[in-house]
Amino acid sequence: MRVNEKYSTLPAEDRSVHIINICAIEDIGYLPSEGTLLNSLSVDPDAECKHGLYLRDGRRKVDYILVYHPKRPSGSRTLARRVQHGDAAPAARGTRQDQPLPGKGDVGAAGGPEPPMDHHEDDKRFRREEYEGNLLEAGLELERDEETKIHGVGFVKIHAPWNVLCREAEFLKLKMPTKKLYHINETRGLLKKINSVLQKITDPIQPKVAGHRAQTTKRLSYPFSREKQHLFDLSDKDSFFDSKTRSTIVYEILKRTTCTKAKYSMGQGEGRKKDSALLSKRRKCSKYGITSLLANGVYSAAYPLHDGDYEGENVEFNDRKLLYQEWASYGVFYKYQPIDLVRKYFGEKIGLYFAWLGVYTQMLIPASVVGIIVFLYGCATVDENIPSMEMCDQRHNITMCPLCDKTCSYWKMSSACATARASHLFDNPATVFFSVFMALWAATFMEHWKRKQMRLNYRWDLTGFEEEEEAVKDHPRAEYEARVLEKSLRKESKSKEKRRHIPEESTNKWKQRVKTAMAGVKLTDKVKLTWRDRFPAYVTNLVSIVFMIAVTFAIVLGVIIYRISTAAALAMNSSPSVRSNIRVTVTATAVIINLVVIILLDEVYGCIARWLTKIEVPKTEKSFEERLIFKAFLLKFVNSYTPIFYVAFFKGRFVGRPGDYVYIFRSFRMEECAPGGCLMELCIQLSIIMLGKQLIQNNLFEIGIPKMKKFIRYLRLRRQSPPDHDEYGKKRQRYEADYTLEPFAGLTPEYMEMIIQFGFVTLFVASFPLAPLFALLNNIIEIRLDAKKFVTELRRPVAVRAKDIGIWYNILRGVGKLAVIINAFVISFTSDFIPRLVYLYMYSQNGTMHGFVNHTLSSFNVSDFQNGTAPNDPLDLGYEVQICRYKDYREPPWSEHKYDISKDFWAVLAARLAFVIVFQNLVMFMSDFVDWVIPDIPKDISQQIHKEKVLMVELFMREEQGKQRLLGTWMEKDRKKDEPCNSHGPTAGLDSPEYPGGAL
Repeated sequence: MRVNEKYSTLPAEDRSVHIINICAIEDIGYLPSEGTLLNSLSVDPDAECKHGLYLRDGRRKVDYILVYHPKRPSGSRTLARRVQHGDAAPAARGTRQDQPLPGKGDVGAAGGPEPPMDHHEDDKRFRREEYEGNLLEAGLELERDEETKIHGVGFVKIHAPWNVLCREAEFLKLKMPTKKLYHINETRGLLKKINSVLQKITDPIQPKVAGHRAQTTKRLSYPFSREKQHLFDLSDKDSFFDSKTRSTIVYEILKRTTCTKAKYSMGQGEGRKKDSALLSKRRKCSKYGITSLLANGVYSAAYPLHDGDYEGENVEFNDRKLLYQEWASYGVFYKYQPIDLVRKYFGEKIGLYFAWLGVYTQMLIPASVVGIIVFLYGCATVDENIPSMEMCDQRHNITMCPLCDKTCSYWKMSSACATARASHLFDNPATVFFSVFMALWAATFMEHWKRKQMRLNYRWDLTGFEEEEEAVKDHPRAEYEARVLEKSLRKESKSKEKRRHIPEESTNKWKQRVKTAMAGVKLTDKVKLTWRDRFPAYVTNLVSIVFMIAVTFAIVLGVIIYRISTAAALAMNSSPSVRSNIRVTVTATAVIINLVVIILLDEVYGCIARWLTKIEVPKTEKSFEERLIFKAFLLKFVNSYTPIFYVAFFKGRFVGRPGDYVYIFRSFRMEECAPGGCLMELCIQLSIIMLGKQLIQNNLFEIGIPKMKKFIRYLRLRRQSPPDHDEYGKKRQRYEADYTLEPFAGLTPEYMEMIIQFGFVTLFVASFPLAPLFALLNNIIEIRLDAKKFVTELRRPVAVRAKDIGIWYNILRGVGKLAVIINAFVISFTSDFIPRLVYLYMYSQNGTMHGFVNHTLSSFNVSDFQNGTAPNDPLDLGYEVQICRYKDYREPPWSEHKYDISKDFWAVLAARLAFVIVFQNLVMFMSDFVDWVIPDIPKDISQQIHKEKVLMVELFMREEQGKQRLLGTWMEKDRKKDEPCNSHGPTAGLDSPEYPGGAL
């Protein structure tokens, strides 16, 4: 039997509420009358079929749920402890709640041993009682349910009545649709025909959701006002505020409502006196809103309800089921997203994330097409590439110097033929064009998103949202309030210590009391955290971030040592096939190690970034989120891209030369690039890390970890439930089913993985033209995966209004600018594009690339090897080698300045630097030009916004004119009523005795 306990309001004289709060409520005009909720309310016998979406009467919706863990009060000592603290009013409210619920045995009443006192649990219960009483004072209606299918968990169901919704909607300045309809300006002529053709073509990929197509009319929106309710269509009050808006309003009340009284003291005697003093201070300073109560464990969870079940034969149709069918199913991956329905159900902030993800995925389509064309161009021209043909031609018989000391022997350049041919697929003139294209693509994507964002702001009535943002931004976090309380108590104790040591003059007692009172006001009202309070946290942040970056570099260095040592070990293998594939084996295994380390460190760095942000104690949620994003992005950026940066810009740059190599720890020789350059290895590194992160971290983790957590919670709750656990999953109410879902942890992880992917697509795209294609395929799955997670795996988040994607837009712009610079350096220094141009126009005899390979190789006399570094088997190739070749621009051994850097090196370096400068400035200019040409606000949207303002002015002018006419009509009626009296007065005067005959 389910037992529900309902709250009842107390008589006015018994209410224990701060006088200021009472006055504020009375000024608003919504002081709840006595008996707002009575325990004798009629119960709808069919309420159970509502599945917990309504209160017991079956009429009032459940707008929010508070979850707590009920504990047995410590018997008869509870009331005595309350009276001891002089808190009689809450005792009056709690007299009913101290009684055992029906269906539960009372241990104390049965004469059994009294359970041990749990002051901490009593304090939680007292805070809940006071907080819920204050919610009643704020006009909300509550209902408690402790006899649930989930053992040891109690629920408080909250309903916001109509008058509270109206009041809060006016406070929050929520824009609501009015009765006024107006036509949206439609395109005409050729554009109209093109739009109609496009609509017919895209009709099969449109979701079957009402209102998804372009509307020809729109309702004029205006901030809700109780004085102007006649402007709004209130024919159906139950649906005027949808479930998302109702839960948002209740959450604002929960944040604003405070619990200011501490209710218990621990111990006896001296310890109790100290606790009482501390609690009296806490009464002055602390305010426990819902965020603080959740942080302190008074409530274990707080969430709005989903609209109902999303699958099943007899499930009533609702928005959640519609989203599951038309959005969260893999079978509709080819369709557009129902963004308006997503916003209606989850709020603007989540709607903007999925809208941004959809725009990003759409923009990847042209980038993928161009990337495929560039790759196919490389495949088509690989047999015409002269440098790779020369490297594969065994007739050239070029003998290369050993790749490592002692164990490695001389080798033929033709053995690297496959690597050279594969390098041409990604290192050809088309990749330069693709780099320019991707830089312009990034700028176009940003501008396209800004325009899409403005359209959504207009459609979602967010055009005047700055005031609300400021109000949300100023709301302090629970941790910040706790630190301010701690600081104020510390200051107050110090001031008391000072007053204790200073002798007090009898003549100044009154003055001293005034100063003490004023000091208390300052402590409670004007205390805030300064940079001095946060200085230890700032130092910890700096040291920790530097240490984490150093750890990343150390791991990369370890992988480098692994590559060097593994290459030397494989070189000693007797199998020719093993020795011929040393580069591929070492590169593949090293990249897999890098991938595993990156995935593990990503999770570690995410936790460290959150901890570092918490110890800073930011004041607001917005500040907390921005600091967390900055730290997490910095650490994950370094973690993901450091191995790639090493291959792109450092590998093979600081090797030295034969006879004078550079060593790590005096024993490991720095590794070299292949004769075809490091670009192919960079491509392998980038592709494996990108695909591995997307497959393992973004998809398997997102699918597996939530399901595993859900299964563990299910097992835990099943273990705690009564023996009839077979009934557990069948008859649960909506709030019980939602409690078992995963709490919503914010959008930061979702944005983070997409921003890192955006970096893979843009930063090193010159080395991997297929990156946009793989990103596109991943995002098609990612959209449906995230959608399914939000609809089926997560509790419904509180809807948050937002008009943009916040700091993520600035990060995207920064990554786009950085991509231009990095691609310039990749083309210039990592690929052979610039050396080929220099050779073609400065050194080629016949204007072709014949002889380029020989031009890039320098000669070394094997007699100049340092002692102990020459190959152990110099006759491995079957003949004695006197001159070997290595890739560098140096003087030959027969030159006067042998092994010095040659003039060719400086010519190539100058050309490389010149290319970087020209490429960077040209592409930056073109990106800024695209930014300037494309307006941020579409012309039709700016016209519609202006039209709305004009229509609103006209509406109020007509309303004012109507009031004036009505006032004029009333005045005319009053004047006509007064006319008979005025005409009767003079006649009587003429007939008076003073005027006989009625004439003068």
